[in-house]
Amino acid sequence: MNDLHTTLKKILEQGAAQLAVQLSAHQIEQLLTYLQELHKWNQAYNLSAIRSIEEMVSRHLLDSLAVVPHLVGEKNKKIIDVGTGGGLPGIPLAIVFPDWRFTLLDSNGKKTRFLFHVKNLLGLDNVTVENQRVEQFRPEEKYHIVISRAFASLQDMTDGCSHLLADDGVFMAMKGVYPENELLPLAGKVNLQSSYPLQVPNTDGERHLLILKPAMC
Repeated sequence: MNDLHTTLKKILEQGAAQLAVQLSAHQIEQLLTYLQELHKWNQAYNLSAIRSIEEMVSRHLLDSLAVVPHLVGEKNKKIIDVGTGGGLPGIPLAIVFPDWRFTLLDSNGKKTRFLFHVKNLLGLDNVTVENQRVEQFRPEEKYHIVISRAFASLQDMTDGCSHLLADDGVFMAMKGVYPENELLPLAGKVNLQSSYPLQVPNTDGERHLLILKPAMC
């Protein structure tokens, strides 16, 4: 197990360096503990289609951390990860930004039970877990950022989550190939503020981060 831990740590450290993401020794251990729990629970709870824990480092941890450079500089943000599943990207981001408040929302009870376990195991006081459907969830405070890497389309995300977004808030959508066709139905309703290609170490295929904001009426 020590050899495996060393291997996973090396993949994570090298990948984070390529992404220009600075991690403390404590954050690295938190991320690896989370990953090991995800891998263990995945066997019974089907949290991820990826079975190899080494592959999970890149496909899950580094993929989530790839958005960090586009969040650095913000302060005291309130973020909701919609359709978080096994906690991606919410858990890695909550580890990197301990002063921010994160809500992890998912309608699947098995997945949220796992998230409660991870929150308690890692002592993530900045994380709240909600087992609800997005259309039924009514937070007391709205969010600066609504993020997701699991929504079927940008229209579903921006339509279905508009009630969660603060007046000055933005949607952050993590996608694969640049979703040109998904942007067309949003014309006049949602503006694309920025688009960034994400270079995730040790992975093939395109990844993009899109930052969107509702158009002013």
